[in-house]
Amino acid sequence: MPSSRHGRRRRRWPWILAAVLVIGAGAAVGAYFAFFQPEGDVSHPNVEFTAPTTPKKVRVGETFVWPIYGYDDQRTRELDVDLHPPYKLLWTYKSGHLIEFQPVLANGVLYFLKNDGYAIAISAKSGHRKWQRRIGSLNASSPAFFHGRLYITTLSRKIMCLRAKDGKRCWQRNLPSRSESSPIVIKGVVYFGSEDGTIYALRADNGKKVWTYHAAGAVKAGLAYNPANGNLYFGDYAGEFYAIRRSNGAQAWKASTSSLAFGRSGNFYATPAVAYGRVFVGNTDGRMYSFAASNGKLAWRQSTGNYVYSAAAVGRPAGMGPTVFVGSYDGNFYALDARSGNTKWKYNAGGKISGAPTVVGHVVYFSNLASKSTIGLNVTNGHTVFRSSHGAFNPVISDGKRIYLTGYSSEFALVPKKSPEGAKPKKQAQAQAQAQAKSK
Repeated sequence: MPSSRHGRRRRRWPWILAAVLVIGAGAAVGAYFAFFQPEGDVSHPNVEFTAPTTPKKVRVGETFVWPIYGYDDQRTRELDVDLHPPYKLLWTYKSGHLIEFQPVLANGVLYFLKNDGYAIAISAKSGHRKWQRRIGSLNASSPAFFHGRLYITTLSRKIMCLRAKDGKRCWQRNLPSRSESSPIVIKGVVYFGSEDGTIYALRADNGKKVWTYHAAGAVKAGLAYNPANGNLYFGDYAGEFYAIRRSNGAQAWKASTSSLAFGRSGNFYATPAVAYGRVFVGNTDGRMYSFAASNGKLAWRQSTGNYVYSAAAVGRPAGMGPTVFVGSYDGNFYALDARSGNTKWKYNAGGKISGAPTVVGHVVYFSNLASKSTIGLNVTNGHTVFRSSHGAFNPVISDGKRIYLTGYSSEFALVPKKSPEGAKPKKQAQAQAQAQAKSK
């Protein structure tokens, strides 16, 4: 009898062990869904949304200014001008090193930074170099132009001011950490972030500190400004998004992506854009976010298939309602409804999109990092209207007369094919035709 009881006990152990394993597996699955599974997309279109106004027409020409990365203080990247493909090449400038960020433009001169630590100024009309200055050993940002001066952050732990006409250094300030945050200058104060999470406000005339703010993680993006409430907006590498007062650096509000439990969210690398009473920004968790500019309430969260490093272009081009244009590492380029986040159309680029798009007229331009090319799409339907075999990160800017395209290591100027600019004089064209005829 005792041996029989022991046998029954031994036979129970496999069932007990199996039950423990089942319970443990269930707990693990529950923990995954509770703590690690990303939350789904959301859409709250009734969150504060300002009725769009008519896009501001700009005066094109040699005195036009594209002062910062993203064009305006809101970093919307939209220029409402009548300039469309097809184009012809006007000039090419070969830098010899990676140009990751677009130039800025002021009074007929393009200013840009090479990743090897040089600032360069070239003529927008001819592409001829005006000056070149060493600014450090490594750079990954765009300069800012303000009142005849350039403001430049570097990965060499410096912020500096150069005179735009000749590149002469006006002032320089050493930083405790690196910066790749493209600066913005508002009312005589320059604002930017750094890798130790510090936001700086410095006097543009001499570099003296006005105030600093400390975020929870590295700040690599540029700051966007909302003139309606005086707030600056940015995200950090702790997954937090902030609104702070431009005047004194006081925090107005802070929001989290809420895409993973216990605060395990993605990084904000992208520079935000402000429009329609909202802030729009991408995250490495693979989503675009829209927050109410006044209080940080989540308006929508829309998934892509991979990282969103790209800053967004936001606007209302002809034939479109308010739209957010953005690329993803999933190889797709998206047009999203600015109010709801719903997808209007999607274009398969077949390669990673890392840089920010630009809207010029009725065309949105973006670069394909995988194929080192630039594509222009009709804003209303996503159909291809322009292709270039040059590109990598941030594609184009414009002065309304020309398109300035940034390749991997070169700058290009394009003009409409019917434009008289770049046409050869009649006698020169006849002489060239005669020479070609004799050579046959």
